[in-house]
Amino acid sequence: MTDEDHLDADGDLGFAPAVVDSAGADTAGADTAGADTAVASTAGRTAPRRRAGLRRRVTSLAVLVGALTVVGGGYAMLAPTSGADDTVSSQDVEAGRQLYINSCVTCHGANLEGVAGRGPTLVGTGSADVYFQVSTGRMPAPTQGALELRKVPKFTEQEILQLGAFVQSKGGGPQVPAADANLRAGSEALGEGGELFRLNCASCHGATGHGAPLSAGKIAPDLYRATDRQLWTAMLVGPENMPVFSNNQLTPEQKRAIIAYVENLKTTKDPGGAGLGRIGPVAEGLLIWTAGLGVLMVSILWIGARL
Repeated sequence: MTDEDHLDADGDLGFAPAVVDSAGADTAGADTAGADTAVASTAGRTAPRRRAGLRRRVTSLAVLVGALTVVGGGYAMLAPTSGADDTVSSQDVEAGRQLYINSCVTCHGANLEGVAGRGPTLVGTGSADVYFQVSTGRMPAPTQGALELRKVPKFTEQEILQLGAFVQSKGGGPQVPAADANLRAGSEALGEGGELFRLNCASCHGATGHGAPLSAGKIAPDLYRATDRQLWTAMLVGPENMPVFSNNQLTPEQKRAIIAYVENLKTTKDPGGAGLGRIGPVAEGLLIWTAGLGVLMVSILWIGARL
């Protein structure tokens, strides 16, 4: 092989890597440029998607807030009102505070949080509970006991409302209905009221509303001395063993129907003589039988003594 052949071979061998390197560099540059283009393209596609997702979230939140506002506003306009007394003034609250300090603070505490071993908290009980307990004479209680019977109230109607206004201003809760609120349905609701009374009230107060004994020495009082306002507030707060019948359990219309039925029980006359608690002919027969046996025994003893 000649020198020229060696030079050609060396030249080929010498220049071949250079050509390859140049091609590799060009290819690497092309790859880098392609990668940059791909990254730029991906970034360009990701940014609009992020903005679109953000817009969807904001739109969904706005729709949710709008729907809640419409539903809440519609319920506030269409929901039945409780007839609560909204005519309370700051003077009534101050007068109620004085009454509370004089008659209630010893058992229920200065902050209405109750005193251990003396009285429960009044926070959240509302003016409705105050009205029922005080207007029926159960409070203020002279002694501590598991059961407080109905007594003559110690406060006037105005003082009771003032005391309730003070408790309401401090702890909130169910409110006593206004004096002019319609708390009794008409005669057309007696059927519904009787059905509701038998389902919700008769198991404790008896089918005729005369009351009945409960466990642990307690009793369900008779309803014949209760006013419409007292019946309404009792259903709202559930005093003692009585369950609470809020507007979710019994609507205001249903409460009015029950009160109408109770009033009908109180005013309906018993034909044929003494009603004997409206228990029925069994009680009347038992009374006659017992009285007859008593008369018979007295007669036997008298005859024996005479002989």
